[in-house]
Amino acid sequence: MTTHASTDLPDLAAELRVGVGRLHRRLRHQRGTVDLPDHLVAVLGLLNRAGALTPGALAEHECVRPPQMTRSVNALVESGYVAKMPHPSDGRQVVVEITDAGRDELVELRRRRDEWLAAQLETLDDADRQVLEQAAHVMQRMAGGR
Repeated sequence: MTTHASTDLPDLAAELRVGVGRLHRRLRHQRGTVDLPDHLVAVLGLLNRAGALTPGALAEHECVRPPQMTRSVNALVESGYVAKMPHPSDGRQVVVEITDAGRDELVELRRRRDEWLAAQLETLDDADRQVLEQAAHVMQRMAGGR
């Protein structure tokens, strides 16, 4: 493993970007029962965490234009993974919520990805796993998570 002085931050950033990108691509291949594109999985994940949202709120959160989110929501409605419901206070709008089928697909997808990743972690020694445990926390903070 290469160590970096604080002056090598651009090199470290490039190595991290490449490593995270490769890992992300490998994880994407661990699909659920259906081959959902990542942008639809992201919408399911958001609805699962946040509860029912308007298409506009979904678009804002996912940093896409409303027409693109409308297409995504419609694809998820057709698959049975989300349902559109009347907005509780604005009759001109709808809210989108995840269905049991959508939740089940999300759980299965996460199970497969976690299973694959756990198998990869088993091949590492304790020191490498400790480094990754610390890195996971740091990466969550960098991404604005936990």
